[in-house]
Amino acid sequence: MISIPTFKQLALSFPDATEEPHFEKSSYRVKKKIFATLDEPKKIVCVKLSATDQDLFCLIDKAIIYPVPNKWGKQGWTLADLSKIKKPLLTDLLTTAYNEVAKKK
Repeated sequence: MISIPTFKQLALSFPDATEEPHFEKSSYRVKKKIFATLDEPKKIVCVKLSATDQDLFCLIDKAIIYPVPNKWGKQGWTLADLSKIKKPLLTDLLTTAYNEVAKKK
């Protein structure tokens, strides 16, 4: 299980990453673009991935990482359960999401 402070520390460890409110959640951004959001009460993270990366991460364990079940999921938005994910996998997931968003113009 990943604690909320550990998640925040990881998300903010990327260059130029910021934390800002996003509706009832916290968002983590680079270049003003969201690469992750955090639903603290549910301990669920949502990250932006490419379709290929989403497919690969979801193969690991769909009880831990799975697409958002609507049109946002088809755009690469992917959920991860902080109560089940291990730190190395979360680090890889956040790194991939950050890189996906940071590279865009």
